[in-house]
Amino acid sequence: MSTLTQHGPGARDGAREAPRAGAPTEGLRGSVRVLLRTHRRSLRTAGALLLLCVAAVVALRIWVAVAASEERCPDGDTTVCGDAFYGPTSARVNAQTFLADGGTVALLLAGLLGVFVAGPLIARELESGTFRMAWTQSVTPSRWLTVRLAVPFVLATAATAVLVPVYRWGWTGLQHNPFSWGLRWYENAVYLSSGPVTLGYALLAVALGALVAVLVRRTLPAMAVTALLVGAVALTMTQLREHLWPIARFSGKPNPDDFSWFIDSGMLTATGKAVYWNDCAHEASAVGDMTVCMRERGGVTPFTDVHPSSHFWPLQLVETGILLAVAVLAVFVAFRVLRRLHG
Repeated sequence: MSTLTQHGPGARDGAREAPRAGAPTEGLRGSVRVLLRTHRRSLRTAGALLLLCVAAVVALRIWVAVAASEERCPDGDTTVCGDAFYGPTSARVNAQTFLADGGTVALLLAGLLGVFVAGPLIARELESGTFRMAWTQSVTPSRWLTVRLAVPFVLATAATAVLVPVYRWGWTGLQHNPFSWGLRWYENAVYLSSGPVTLGYALLAVALGALVAVLVRRTLPAMAVTALLVGAVALTMTQLREHLWPIARFSGKPNPDDFSWFIDSGMLTATGKAVYWNDCAHEASAVGDMTVCMRERGGVTPFTDVHPSSHFWPLQLVETGILLAVAVLAVFVAFRVLRRLHG
C-alpha cells in the first residue's frame, strides 16, 4: 500500500506542483543569466578596468618602495634634510598625482555605471520594444526591473569592496607626508574614493539611471540626463559636506592640526560672539592690518573652525546615508512609474 500511495495520482500531482513552487526563483535566475550573457562584453570591459586600477595602485606603491633608497629624509626629500628645497623622487610625485585623482576616477566610474543602466540596460529595451518578449515569458515588469537593478547593485558593491581597500592602502602610505600634495583626507578627489561614500555614489547612480530610463524611455537622452543628475548630486554634496557634522572650534590655536580641514577663523568677543576675518577683508587694503578692524569689532580671542581628522568617518557615514536614502526613493519611484505604465 505504501508503494501504491507513493505512485498514485496524488503523488503525481504533487510532483507536478514542486517545480511550480520553485518557478519564480528559477525564472529570476534565468533572467539574471540572460542579462549577464547579453552584456558580457560590457562586464568584461568593466572587469578589465577594475583590474587596471588595482594594478596601477599596487605598481605605484612598489615603485615608491623601490625608489625609497634614493630618499635621504623621512619626508621623502632626496636633498639635504631641513633646507628650503624639497626634491622628491619621480616615483613619489607620480604616485601622489595618481592617488590625488582617485576620487575623480571613482565618481566617473559611478557615473558610467549609471549611464549604462539608464541606456543599454533599460532604456534601449523600452525604446526598441524588446522588453515585450521577456514580459510574455512569465516575467512580470517588476521582476524585469528588479533584475536590471539587482545585477548592477551587486556588481557595484563587489567592485567597491575591492577598490576602496586598495586605494586606502595606497593612499595611507603617502598621506602623512607633509609634502603630499592633494592627499589630505578632506580633498574631494580623496574623500570620494576612500570610504563608504564611494559605494553610496555607485548605488545612487544605478538608481537614478533606472528612474530616468523608465521616465524618458529613450537611450541617448536617458544616458545624458543620468550623467547630469549624478554630477549635480556630487556637486551639491561637495557644497554641503562641511555642514553634515558639527564643526570643532579651537580657541587660541590658529592651526590645531596640519591634517584638519580648515573651515573658517576669526576672533571671539568678550560675550563669545564670533567675528570672522572675512568681515574685515574689505578694510585690509585701507588699514593695512585686519587685526585693527577685528579689535574695533570687539575681537578678543582668536579661534579656528575645523573638521579634525576624527570627523572623517562621521562625515562619510552621514553622506552615505543621504545618498542611499535618495537611491531608495529613486528605486521606489521607478517601480511606481513602471507599474503605472505597464501594470
